[in-house]
Amino acid sequence: MREFYPEIEAYQTGHLQVSDLHSIYYEQVGNPDGKPVVFVHGGPGGGVDPSMRRFFDPKVWRIVLFDQRGCGKSKPFSELKDNTTWDLVSDMEKLRMELNIEKWTVFGGSWGSTLALSYAINHANRVTGLILRGIFLLRKKEIDWFYQDGASYLFPDAWAKYLEPIPEVERHDLVTAFYKRLTSPVKEIRTTAAKAWSIWEGSTSKLFFDPKFVERFGGDEFADAFARIECHYFVNKGFFPEDGWILKNVDKIRHIPAWIVQGRYDVVCPATSAYELNQAWPESKLHIIPDAGHSASEPGIKSKLIEATDFFGTL
Repeated sequence: MREFYPEIEAYQTGHLQVSDLHSIYYEQVGNPDGKPVVFVHGGPGGGVDPSMRRFFDPKVWRIVLFDQRGCGKSKPFSELKDNTTWDLVSDMEKLRMELNIEKWTVFGGSWGSTLALSYAINHANRVTGLILRGIFLLRKKEIDWFYQDGASYLFPDAWAKYLEPIPEVERHDLVTAFYKRLTSPVKEIRTTAAKAWSIWEGSTSKLFFDPKFVERFGGDEFADAFARIECHYFVNKGFFPEDGWILKNVDKIRHIPAWIVQGRYDVVCPATSAYELNQAWPESKLHIIPDAGHSASEPGIKSKLIEATDFFGTL
């Protein structure tokens, strides 16, 4: 089992103005002359943290991490205006050009896999490889599984807490009901809904319940951006032109080397999506981890992702 590379500090940090409204935080870590890789975090709205730097050999990689619009250290915080999948794809290109990087490997998990794939489909000539984890294609059936009906059968206790802010009469469409509250001008309503939404994901992301992990998801500031931005994307169907858009466009990236790392018991992003992506893209390498859930910090997933970055570092 592979463990994280040692803790490391960024050698450069900054903000990039990507629109009249939004400024995104970014940092560079590792070898300034190394092979470029961009880390695409989950959520949307999850932000980056220092542990994410440690999936990569700092002698080999020039590691770029950034907070997507509205979260982490990006500004304005928790902002939904001008915050779409295509805005984020554009931001990645602006960041690549700002850093004078010709091509880079793209690493993304969960929502990060959605954005990584969307970016690659639009900018295939700028991507040297894809390292993907916990595949999320943002289709209606995936949203329904986790936020409406499906995962509740495995986690009825956590599901009951998730439902608490929503009256029975509105529970036929939970994403819309949460969106109404997450955009409320009343702070208490917004905070209660944000915590319920965020804690639901934190409670279901690991094979074994991790109270510290859940505590992070339930923090006021994290939950606010995480829940609001996720729900904003999901109520708008990811801003995709049609359901299943990624699978329908996968031929544009089949020439790009790719590893897919997927937990067998991932409840947040079930393995069926990773399997269907691999079926549509047989050149990709699918690695199903038999004793893991969703989180990148699950031991088997973490180990395979580090194995992946080591392998892609040699290409």
